[in-house]
Amino acid sequence: MKKYELFINGEFVTKSNQEYFPAINPYTQQPWASIPAADDQQVSEAIAAARASFDSTWSKTSGIQRAKLLNKLADLLEADAANMANLESTDNGKVIRETSSQMLFAARQYRFFAGLADKLLGKVIPLDQPNVFDYATREPLGVVVLITAWNSPMGLLSNKLAPALAAGNSVVVKPSEHASATTLEFAKFIEQARFPKGVVNVVTGDYRVGKVLLNSARIDRVSFTGSPTVGREIAAQAGRTLTPVTLELGGKSPNIIFEDADIDKAVVGAFAGIFAATGQTCIAGSRLLVQKSVYNAVVSKLVEKSKHIILGNPIDFKTEMGTLANEPQFEKVMGSIKNGIEEGAKLVAGGRRAQGPGLDKGLFVEPTIFADVDNVSVLAQEEIFGPVLSVISFQNEEEAIAIGNDTRYGLAAGIWTTNLNRAMRVSKAIVAGSVWVNTYRAVAVQAPFGGFKESGFGRERSDWALDEFLAAKNVMIDFSDEARDPFAIKI
Repeated sequence: MKKYELFINGEFVTKSNQEYFPAINPYTQQPWASIPAADDQQVSEAIAAARASFDSTWSKTSGIQRAKLLNKLADLLEADAANMANLESTDNGKVIRETSSQMLFAARQYRFFAGLADKLLGKVIPLDQPNVFDYATREPLGVVVLITAWNSPMGLLSNKLAPALAAGNSVVVKPSEHASATTLEFAKFIEQARFPKGVVNVVTGDYRVGKVLLNSARIDRVSFTGSPTVGREIAAQAGRTLTPVTLELGGKSPNIIFEDADIDKAVVGAFAGIFAATGQTCIAGSRLLVQKSVYNAVVSKLVEKSKHIILGNPIDFKTEMGTLANEPQFEKVMGSIKNGIEEGAKLVAGGRRAQGPGLDKGLFVEPTIFADVDNVSVLAQEEIFGPVLSVISFQNEEEAIAIGNDTRYGLAAGIWTTNLNRAMRVSKAIVAGSVWVNTYRAVAVQAPFGGFKESGFGRERSDWALDEFLAAKNVMIDFSDEARDPFAIKI
């Protein structure tokens, strides 16, 4: 088994009494790597290294130099994308056809923010008073903590790390204990790119590592991707030290098919929206809203399509749906399916642990579809984070909007229609941070990403993400010859 080390102050480190925990391959359910569990001292050392690097070096590094390093980082990730995809699929069970594209997407993000690193423009502000020159700049915050989830470690890290570094911050990264390997591998690229020591640090472990990070008074922001339950705890803890947070949390996204949609295209989009990534994505279209006039036809097509999806080894490019990422998630999904049946929803496909050649050892769940789901049910309201689709009918546009917004989440939504006016009306009315029309789960580095309501706050990707890692500083210069009464403002 591969044995990893922590990355602190530009070096891979361990200690004689270092504790480790196994990385479990969800396809074989066998350990394949050993991950170090950082202790309190090591976490504190990582924070101290980030602080020292920011104060001494990184805050004084020009935007063009930061851009060069980010571009080098992108080159290294792209050159090793095949290996990194293999490792990530081994670690979390996501199919390699997706992890492969995610590595290239991550590299694209580092390049995108490299292009912004020397363009952190401020502004000159005209004031009411004569002989006063005022300008505002955008300054890096200092040390930021980046906490990522297990479903897409490299993609989620690039959402945070690229803008944080472009803005001039030093960072401490804590990946999920359920998928840490690729983040530690990525630290090698930080070293090879020759970032100044301490600018990027990686500490691994469970919630105890997170608690030490959050209890530190020497951090300036936390950016977290994960469950709403943990997000609430992080926000509460950060609030005690008045540390600002960015939260990218869960969703129960409505994917809405109107009767005037291209039905075949909509079915493909709805299918991919929930069963791609085995449903383990915050933007999964887990609530499929279908207009009654086409409801039966859509459900029939979905059920038929579910019979032909290829389950198997995640590192095989033929595989279309992989495993659940870990045992606790598998148990949660199976429990949600059981509860859905008990609530009275109509199970029309799947619902069991998938078995067959090459599947028996893995954490596989059949593509599961419930029809005639009541939107107030637990099945329709709670995020399952698995390959479970709830199909809900609606009569008209107004009802579709009402059902779509009847959730405590507001992360994403899909609209399938050939009526442009309807697309514009519904996309405006739906409360969601991302709305797709006649597509679903499409991403772009230039497009801001984030949610409303309990899906969190703040934005990732695009130039808007820089605002999460910058603070405005105002400078006012009085160049008059006489002393001025600051309260004597003439209007």
